[in-house]
Amino acid sequence: MNIYTIAEIKAAEKAADDAGHSYAEMMERAGRGVAEAIQQTYGTAAKRILILVGPGNNGGDGLVAGRYLAEMGAKVLFYLTHPREAETDINFARVQAMGLESILADYDQRHRVLRLRLNGCDMVVDALLGTGVSWPITAELATLLRQVRGGLHERAGLMAQEQTAVLHPINQPTPAPPRPLVVAVDCPSGLNCDTGALDPLALPADLTVTFAGPRPGHLLFPGAAACGRLIVADIGLPNPPSLPTQLATAATMRTWLPRRPLDGHKGTFGRVLIAAGSHEYRGAPVLCALGAFRAGAGLVAVATPELVRASAVAQLPEAIYPPLATTEYLDNTAAATLLETLGQYRALLVGPGLGSEAEPFVMYLLAGLPTAEKGGNPPIVLDADALNLLAQRADWPHLLEPNMILTPHMGEMARLCGLELPEMTAHNRLELAREKAQAWGCIILLKGAYTVVANPSGEVVVLPFANPALATAGSGDVLSGVIVALLGQGWRRLRRPC
Repeated sequence: MNIYTIAEIKAAEKAADDAGHSYAEMMERAGRGVAEAIQQTYGTAAKRILILVGPGNNGGDGLVAGRYLAEMGAKVLFYLTHPREAETDINFARVQAMGLESILADYDQRHRVLRLRLNGCDMVVDALLGTGVSWPITAELATLLRQVRGGLHERAGLMAQEQTAVLHPINQPTPAPPRPLVVAVDCPSGLNCDTGALDPLALPADLTVTFAGPRPGHLLFPGAAACGRLIVADIGLPNPPSLPTQLATAATMRTWLPRRPLDGHKGTFGRVLIAAGSHEYRGAPVLCALGAFRAGAGLVAVATPELVRASAVAQLPEAIYPPLATTEYLDNTAAATLLETLGQYRALLVGPGLGSEAEPFVMYLLAGLPTAEKGGNPPIVLDADALNLLAQRADWPHLLEPNMILTPHMGEMARLCGLELPEMTAHNRLELAREKAQAWGCIILLKGAYTVVANPSGEVVVLPFANPALATAGSGDVLSGVIVALLGQGWRRLRRPC
């Protein structure tokens, strides 16, 4: 699924209009998509819905959505920030023909009617600004949004008072206090859809319904946190362009997964080598190997110091353990041993839990990798301490083989870029990953909420997950194990490197 910048979605819509799929048709489909998303997510029967209608196309989408919501059984009220004329605005004319109530802000002194209607609503639909508007919210609109925020707060208080006290079993969570829901059309008003910047007056949404595909700002913080659940509605773009930034979908990822033939054996599904662990970080190689086995690797070899190996065997008896003459951490002699047998493996993972003392191991291993003339290397994943140790060298990118896979979190990425973490967090994650993948000639998996995967050709795929449950020690080790297992099963032969 394409991720559209503001310029790209405007260009796609213009191309659609030029091809005969008019803006009016796209608006009709957009509004219907919003109504259907609300109906499927929350239901519409007897719901009291206040729709905030701005002056542009976003307001037009809101008018269409309100019409469909009314047909679905909702009680709809439109609050218009600017006048609309039925003679020139077909969507407003249709609303009036249905006898639906609308209020113009110009006639609402001190927003009294707005506050009154907010105190009786179940849901607010934000159709004020839309994708293309990112200026600071000022003047009348700022006053309006303050009034909406205040009215929603009052309504939440009334709903809490109306809620009947009930007893809850001690083993179940107490439900959240009731409050009106907020649905954003395309994006919360005040969100910069290219950068993720968010105006302080923006209304955080419980549900955002966007069109054709998400925008970068839906996936970049702080704006992403204001979008709530994100749903993409189809507006019928004919022959949509294939853009360099895309969102991963389950349907596409399923086609990329390595096949698992019924007559396969452990050799079919790949031998992978994991070089990880030290006396200080004894669990890292175990987590990596567990991830690799769970992701289907046929055989997992764990190269780790003797102290770690002794405890790992009890937890992973199915793994194999290359004999290495090193006790507490991997060193250059261990690297030499692994290089001699590297051709036996389909993929290699280096880094988790190696510790700061493993710098000779990492440098010797990378320097000793066979060249293409000597048969080349299996796909290689560098993670965790391998990245931290690389970052200590000014010339570290020259040590990389083409299309190596680097899996940094934001702190590790900051070290690789030579930046402080506050500087790093100010960057656009999507563009940063793309830029560095091209500059370093590698595949970058930039971990975090909405993980970004970029390859040297400039393609970027964003994973549609922001799950704080993953913000815990060891989750990155499991992920790197999953990646090396997929590589060992032939992932590199699929359509896209990333």
